[in-house]
Amino acid sequence: MSASSIPKVNYSQGLMTVLPLFYVGWADGILSPGESQKIREKIDSFEFLTPEEKATALSWSEPTNPPQDETYQEWQKIILKYCKDTSEDEKNSLIDLGLTLAKNCDDCSDPTYWANDQTKTALLELQNIMGVHNVEINQHLSKQEVVSPAADFDVAQMTLALDKEYTEYKAKIKTLLSYPSFTLQNIPEKGAYREHILEQTRALADQGLGALAFAPAYGGEDDMGKYAAMFDVLGYHDLSLAIKFGVQFGLFGGSINWLGTKYHHDKYLKDTGTLDLAGCFAMTETGHGSNVRGLQTTATYDPASDEIIIHTPTEADGKEYIGNAMHSKMASVFAQLIVNGERHGVHAILVPLRDADHKELPGIRIADCGYKIGLNGVDNGRIWFDQVRVPRLNLLNRFGDIDEHGNYSSPISNPMRRFFTMLGTLVGGRVCVPRAGLSAAKTGLAIAIKHSLKRRQFEQKPGEAETLLLDYPSHQRRLMPYLAKSYAISFGLDYLTERFVKRSEKDIREIESLAAGMKAYATWFTTASLQECREACGGKGYLSENRLGQLKADTEIFTTFEGDNTVLMQLVSKGLLSNFSKEFHDDGFVAVLRMLGNQFSTLIMEQNPYTKRKSSSDYLLSGHFQLAAFKYREQKLLYTVSQRMRGLIKNKMNSTDAFLRCQTHLLSLANAFVERTILEQFIKQAKQVKDQNTKLMLKQLTQLYALHTIESHKDFYLETEYMSPTKTKAIRRLVDQLCKETRNHAEALVDAFAIPKEILQAPIAV
Repeated sequence: MSASSIPKVNYSQGLMTVLPLFYVGWADGILSPGESQKIREKIDSFEFLTPEEKATALSWSEPTNPPQDETYQEWQKIILKYCKDTSEDEKNSLIDLGLTLAKNCDDCSDPTYWANDQTKTALLELQNIMGVHNVEINQHLSKQEVVSPAADFDVAQMTLALDKEYTEYKAKIKTLLSYPSFTLQNIPEKGAYREHILEQTRALADQGLGALAFAPAYGGEDDMGKYAAMFDVLGYHDLSLAIKFGVQFGLFGGSINWLGTKYHHDKYLKDTGTLDLAGCFAMTETGHGSNVRGLQTTATYDPASDEIIIHTPTEADGKEYIGNAMHSKMASVFAQLIVNGERHGVHAILVPLRDADHKELPGIRIADCGYKIGLNGVDNGRIWFDQVRVPRLNLLNRFGDIDEHGNYSSPISNPMRRFFTMLGTLVGGRVCVPRAGLSAAKTGLAIAIKHSLKRRQFEQKPGEAETLLLDYPSHQRRLMPYLAKSYAISFGLDYLTERFVKRSEKDIREIESLAAGMKAYATWFTTASLQECREACGGKGYLSENRLGQLKADTEIFTTFEGDNTVLMQLVSKGLLSNFSKEFHDDGFVAVLRMLGNQFSTLIMEQNPYTKRKSSSDYLLSGHFQLAAFKYREQKLLYTVSQRMRGLIKNKMNSTDAFLRCQTHLLSLANAFVERTILEQFIKQAKQVKDQNTKLMLKQLTQLYALHTIESHKDFYLETEYMSPTKTKAIRRLVDQLCKETRNHAEALVDAFAIPKEILQAPIAV
């Protein structure tokens, strides 16, 4: 609607009294039909408004006809004009401000008429019905935008901020994957597709990339950081290739590297890195899934022959969903080790599967898992063992060994600690899988955002060009929070990878817990973001040529392999509870006093009436407020679930049942821990970026990630009275504004992912 078509309004004395209420009310968003009806009834009862004034006020309360931008700007000018000499205290009350406008306006006939108790009471009742609050007015009267737009940044500098020391290395791998031999192909028949992926995996191995994490003596560079960076790049490409690469060199090769000793390294690692020895990682069983400690496959030492006998007790105990099973010559089999009749827990044993002609060896039975929703270039299979004998030396013996006399020994005497130490060395899979998943999500965001900057739909004014999809606020709301979150998770995964690369025995349990949480959070994000990207592209997103469907299908499994996400989040919460209990046990009364002191400080600093409602943009955009809100949620959930479990156990419930009773609460706690960790790292690493324009853009993305996350948990903040409705509404407005500002940089932000067009390969993104 043009300015000339807006109905002319006579801003009379009566209308001035209600103008501030409607100004703030509409700034907060569209009024609901329920609110509108109550507002209309209240306005109809106002004796101090003329019929004409009531009609105008009623038109302002119609939810299906919100004020045009020109009208809203006119309201702002009127308020600023007639209250320029008004004190800040008077502005803090919407009722007093309305009466001031009525007294100062050009139409004023009686400066004192409006300032009576009856009028004030009626206006206050209207204010309560509308749910608007006094402290919001100054924010909305500001002539400045609530968010300072980030300056234009150099795309290469942003790529450097994302990829850090691996920028050049990743660029080389992207160049390699841009060669014609790596062109993405749609191969529907799984046999042909698997052979295609096998050849591409071998091509990568020929470049020395499979052995990256191995020592130089075995053809590698002893560089786990480069291996993780390799996974990043493969995630932009074909996910079947990424998983095939990971199973061969990360899981199978990693088990030999981290669980074996020099004998195994010398005998197997070089051939594993070149793919001359194709192998698989046989851990998961049909009947036990994520319960590794409960695996039923047995590895029984036979002193008479100096061999280990691998056996599957029942059909349900077969190894399930084993990647590379159809191409492998050997497997790292995880089984219950039994020596002299005594069980020593789960250990890994190298078991040959096929002969030189690729025929299954005696006692080995392998079945193809068949077609899957995605990743059909990966040859998943099931494996059973019937009294299969292997040499004693095939036991990967870093953490548990059988000597030539048939005696078992371990450098870690505690079986539980030995088990978790063994698994901790294999956490690299949980470090790399979310990185590949995040790259798939970034690919989807690049496709969806580039499409939305080309696709137009519906003209806003006759004769004008149709509007770009990304210029619609609803489309910005769909994609910009995911874009910001992709950056946030990227920095979070960098932190996890760095800690894993520099790990020590002392902190491996903490890193394992962090890896579990980050893997779950990041892969859930991948699934959700790719679904949103597909929908945001409409029918074009449904065409297989534009890759979104394949990306989503291929990454679906990421939420349940390398550990089911829900189970992993329970692992995280258990770790948090253990640390919480240990702190109290170690520090005793001091810990209690510290906790009570922190609670009191929170009540004073964050939950007083002023802070709960404090909603200025500077305050809400500050890293201090955002991080404090994230920490509060985590600590509140930790404390309340601890108290709840303590109460259940005190009432004679066993700890397992108490844990199950609190399961959903514990999942929320784990989620809060991961989100707090990501925000901390996003803030910290963004500050370390040297280029100032890049730093400003990252700061804005940090703000969008933080405030959008807080908004998604507003039920928690409102229920705990950490925030008032005033504050959560102000946060919602800021998220809208941040989405709008981020939209202006969206194309450059996805270009910073540096995905070559030969890899992106989506026609709608060209």
